[in-house]
Amino acid sequence: MKPISLQLYSVREAAAGDFAGVLKRVAAAGYDGVEFAGLHGLAPKDVRALVDDLGLQVSSAHMAIPSPENAAQLIEECGILGVPTLVAGVGPDQVKTLDGVKETAARFQQGAELMAAAGLGFAFHNHWWEFQTVEGRIVEDILLELAPAANAELDVYWAQVGGGDAPGSVKRLAARCPLLHMKDGPIDPPQPMTAVGAGKVDIPAVVAAADPKVLKWLIVELDSCATDMMEAVAQSCAYLKGIRTPGAGLPALLRRGAPRHYPSNNCPWPPVSSIACADLCGERRLVIGNFGSLPASSSSMVSSCRRG
Repeated sequence: MKPISLQLYSVREAAAGDFAGVLKRVAAAGYDGVEFAGLHGLAPKDVRALVDDLGLQVSSAHMAIPSPENAAQLIEECGILGVPTLVAGVGPDQVKTLDGVKETAARFQQGAELMAAAGLGFAFHNHWWEFQTVEGRIVEDILLELAPAANAELDVYWAQVGGGDAPGSVKRLAARCPLLHMKDGPIDPPQPMTAVGAGKVDIPAVVAAADPKVLKWLIVELDSCATDMMEAVAQSCAYLKGIRTPGAGLPALLRRGAPRHYPSNNCPWPPVSSIACADLCGERRLVIGNFGSLPASSSSMVSSCRRG
């Protein structure tokens, strides 16, 4: 059973006004950990104290690509926050040509080596453009080949958009995927995303395709959402907990379109959006009271090194 983290970019609008409050809501939803994408003006030591007090782990953090110029600062911040793996990415223009892909791979390899020297991991996050082809080869494959010290944080939604087969991509690259970005939606980027399990990505097949000996975290991320973001975040966690939890018939119950009933007594199951993530095999625990009506997130970018 793999722990579930939330990429805090998902709740960036709410976090900008009350980061501590959002972290409390994330913990109340049953998440095991968080992935940082900025600290909303708080000092790293203060954020670490908040996370520790809530019993949350840190799965990873999205930061700049490490280089000789910034590595010391990044390593220090990772140490304070308790970040085991730094994640970075690039824009589409940087991987349009084979030369651009090679240059990007060299940056990833250097970044991974700098992090490894400090006992930290490095992974790169994809979008759809890493699953396009350059000179007959998939960009993601070239990057992993030319940056052997780096791993992939595979974003399954963007893999589906770019390559058309998220489960197949996860299976093919499983040996290099310790982190999976769990994201769902209509597979039409202009449209907003959905809670995990409510879109068109075959999430159960994605989870099944991962290598359990390599995979460390399932990380929910919604760049945007047509419904209330905090409810979608809670629903996503509940859905994934159902897939990963053995017994009690829960995986079948939480798949798209399945009837929602208790397996033992056939009484109605509450809406997935209001099921707490913790202890799903036990009592019904509602979390609606833990989530306020927070604004849905837009798809705007927050920094040059953090693009959803």
